[in-house]
Amino acid sequence: MEEIDMSSVEKKDNNIVVISLEASPEEFKDALQKSFNKNKNRFQIPGFRKGKAPFNLVKQYYGEGVLYDDAIDYVVNPAYTAAIKEHDLKVVSRPELDIQEIGDDKGIKYTITVTVKPEVELGQYEGVEAEYRFNAPSDETVEAELKRLQDRNGRMVPVEGRAVENGDTVTIDYEGFVDGVAFEGGKDEGHDLKIGSNSFIPGFEEQLIGHNIDEEFPITVTFPEDYHAENLKGKEATFQIKLHAIKVKELPELDDDFAKDVSEFDTLDEYKADILKTQKEQAEKSAQERFENEVVRVVSENAKVDIPECMVDTEIDSMIDEQNYRMRSQGLDLNMYLKYMGQTMEEYRAGIRTMAETRVRTQLVLEACGKAMNIEATDADVEEEAEKISAQYGMKNEDFMARIKDNDAFIRESIVGRKTVEALAEKAVKTEPKEEEKKEEKTEE
Repeated sequence: MEEIDMSSVEKKDNNIVVISLEASPEEFKDALQKSFNKNKNRFQIPGFRKGKAPFNLVKQYYGEGVLYDDAIDYVVNPAYTAAIKEHDLKVVSRPELDIQEIGDDKGIKYTITVTVKPEVELGQYEGVEAEYRFNAPSDETVEAELKRLQDRNGRMVPVEGRAVENGDTVTIDYEGFVDGVAFEGGKDEGHDLKIGSNSFIPGFEEQLIGHNIDEEFPITVTFPEDYHAENLKGKEATFQIKLHAIKVKELPELDDDFAKDVSEFDTLDEYKADILKTQKEQAEKSAQERFENEVVRVVSENAKVDIPECMVDTEIDSMIDEQNYRMRSQGLDLNMYLKYMGQTMEEYRAGIRTMAETRVRTQLVLEACGKAMNIEATDADVEEEAEKISAQYGMKNEDFMARIKDNDAFIRESIVGRKTVEALAEKAVKTEPKEEEKKEEKTEE
């Protein structure tokens, strides 16, 4: 293996590093011989069986360059790996190889250009001020939860002898036409629609009010200008409707019997107290998460770091993979979704670029904070985290630990990241939210 001198590494602007290397003629000849041994069965020379022509004759017949691709790999790959290790370079890009000189009698001189992880100049990271917003639960939030449970446990009952009213659920067949021609996606049968849900085109639901079961009738609506389907934007459409049924939701009484049916408690008051307790725990957890996110945001803003474009592009790729995974689990496809929305992948990537930059910046700053605070993941931390992960995926902990025995870096990085956030939040100073934010929170409740 060739020796690499410290002077062979040159740092340039924008986190670019150029590694200059060379291999002697002897080393390159050895690499050419290895390349020949690997590929000799590909060469056919008159007078020789395939794979039996000697090395020098193959070079003479085909030209030395025919062996270069693999020979270069044999020289460059180990030298590059050694250089990265020796100079402790945290490479975040694909290496770019540039060969200046190559030949049987010259050896090989070349450079490898890479982008490395940027250095972070931390600002204040301990004791930063961040808003702590706690949305306290109340009798009103408990009642809202009870109403939600009451609605979820209601049952639909048919209505006869009257016309459709607001709040009813109707079962209809419908087919839509634009200029007398049926359009794709405009037809359904046996569709349940709650009047007042605003789940259909504006004006559609309102025109069902007043009609009776078994009635057939047309309604006319205009598609919004911002409608997702390009061919329907701003178009007037007529829908032929057949009304099959009218239903209303019958709600159970909110009493002790209801509490017994939906919970482990015997009385409604006991159930209310438990709901309040649960809501308080959830509110405290949410408040802490918001506080930690705010602390991280402030610490990140206080830091200085030049983020390489390649790191942002890699993060965008990761975000797209995550989105694809989520959509496929629901039977959807990102490319089809973008086509449906009239958006290209390039436009989608541009739209999430700022978010990707924030994620990369946050990751780099947290990593720097973790080092500054000497935060580590102990073996006990790793084992505890492994137990959670193995349980989540239904694996035996012993099997999971065996699989990650020699490669638990991803778990350790996750643990260090979490412990760093917790340490920053513990040292941070909680401040009251501004009055405007308090009003917004109260409105949200």
